[in-house]
Amino acid sequence: MTVSSHRRTAPQRHRPATRRERRRRRGGRARVVLVVCLTLLVLTGAGAGWLYLRLDGNITTFDAGGLSDNRPEAGASKGENVLVIGSDARTGGNAALGGGDKNDIGRSDTTFLLHIYADHRHALAVSIPRDTLVTVPPCKLSDGGWTRTQTDTMFNAAYSVGQTARGNPACTQNTVEQLTGLRVDHTVVVDFKGFARLTEVVGGVRVCLPQDVYENDLDPHRTTPGKLLFKKGAQTVSGQRALDYVRIRHGIGDGSDIGRIKRQQAFVASLLKEVKSKGMSPAKLLPLADAATESLTVDPGLGSADKLLSFAMSLKDIDLHNTKFVTLPWRYEGSRVAIVQPDADALWAALKADRTIDGKNAGAKQGMDTSASSPSPTPAAGAASVSVSVSGDGIEVAVYNGTTVTGLAARAAAALTADGFTVTGTATASAQDHPVTLVEYGPGLRTRAQTVARAFPGAGIEPVTGSGISVVLGQSYVGTTDVSASPTPTAVPSEVADGARSADDDPCSNLTYG
Repeated sequence: MTVSSHRRTAPQRHRPATRRERRRRRGGRARVVLVVCLTLLVLTGAGAGWLYLRLDGNITTFDAGGLSDNRPEAGASKGENVLVIGSDARTGGNAALGGGDKNDIGRSDTTFLLHIYADHRHALAVSIPRDTLVTVPPCKLSDGGWTRTQTDTMFNAAYSVGQTARGNPACTQNTVEQLTGLRVDHTVVVDFKGFARLTEVVGGVRVCLPQDVYENDLDPHRTTPGKLLFKKGAQTVSGQRALDYVRIRHGIGDGSDIGRIKRQQAFVASLLKEVKSKGMSPAKLLPLADAATESLTVDPGLGSADKLLSFAMSLKDIDLHNTKFVTLPWRYEGSRVAIVQPDADALWAALKADRTIDGKNAGAKQGMDTSASSPSPTPAAGAASVSVSVSGDGIEVAVYNGTTVTGLAARAAAALTADGFTVTGTATASAQDHPVTLVEYGPGLRTRAQTVARAFPGAGIEPVTGSGISVVLGQSYVGTTDVSASPTPTAVPSEVADGARSADDDPCSNLTYG
């Protein structure tokens, strides 16, 4: 019989651990926990560092040398203006999402100016219809040359100046600055791919449709309806479906770009709601930034991960209800869109003064008036240079601001209207360095032009080949107008504010389709 070499041993009684041994065991466990925590921190830090490097590699900046030398001065408040451009460029894989030739020129499909108030608790986004007739100032070309000023030009043409596949963000920024008199602090361009990817990262965006939508609603050249893209009602979309939703134009309402703007505003509102619901911490923003920056072009001021994330974090306290969306005051002019004055100038003046949509002061100086009860400016406020003895009955005149003083054309127009003139429109002149006010008139209108000139003491008068009468305001008008004493705008014009959308609105509410 073979005996096993493993001997059984009698069970031993365990003696209680000494105090010193218990301390050693606790210290050992604490060291293990500490090592694990430190390891996690190192790994997390390394991951974040890698992601920061990735973000830096993703970000593309445009040439700031293309910005105008004649830019508006920064506002007195600490508010910021951010120009957001949705590009339909087909480069970098975007043709697969949007169709078309990958070498086609880049165009601005959607544009809005986001005003972030100085209190960093309010924001207002102003959509600019792409068919709006504007003045496009000189813009830089890829060969270093500059274009000439273009008047009565569609707004989205500014992005196409130079006819390059990547577009011309600096030219669009120049155009917006001239249009508004506001200094644009940052410009961000998002293309199809970046937009689609962003909607996927947030887990989809809630939208609403008034009817079933088919392929021919997205592409009117189709001879058959095609497959069903969207069912009527509320639903969540992401990726290609999100892109299709914001691009639908012809199949809903009157098929206009204005109707589509309303849907796009509702979409951006829902997107903001999703981002805010997930938290505005760096850990939450990094994946979003990683998705967005793959197809993002920004100004050099946002050209690094640190700058971009720091800017995003500065928006974390803006309340959804205090984030509003409006559209530039507009009216149809044939198949194009004309700007309605003086509402547009009043809107820009309110933003420059950091007045919210309901007239409250959201500036950095908390000691200023925050009520909306102060009286609205009278029609001739700030326009003391216009003589009350001048009668403009039956005379039509267009007013152009030939200076860098914001709102000057609107003030002159109000004064002319009070004297019986019919103001056919106001706009920014092609140049803002006019020393004196000039009245220009077409054939057979000299006598009427002289009447207009009497309303602007010291104004010059000059015949032109075009038709009608126009006034180009110069520094001489500024000198006789107490600009500093003109009342601070109490609110965004009611015609604009009445159609505003809040970021916390239900996606099915307050939607029009043309």
